[in-house]
Amino acid sequence: MADFTQKNLPVTLHTDDLLRLDNGTAVRWESSGEAKDIMLNDDFGATCQLFPGCDYTLDAGGKQFRISTDFGDTVVVEAV
Repeated sequence: MADFTQKNLPVTLHTDDLLRLDNGTAVRWESSGEAKDIMLNDDFGATCQLFPGCDYTLDAGGKQFRISTDFGDTVVVEAV
């Protein structure tokens, strides 16, 4: 398990990794078959579900971050 901060962006997250943005928003994910369930903060429900080749734009702290995935076992988070 690795903990990342916004200073590490862009970052590749594995299933046990956690990214904490400057405004305190925590980003993590779990596998859901081919899709990835993206969870924010302490929520157990997915904010969104990403299928390979798709992305989601997160607004946090007045900034935007792209969360994307492919067929691998990772999720990429980058500033937009």
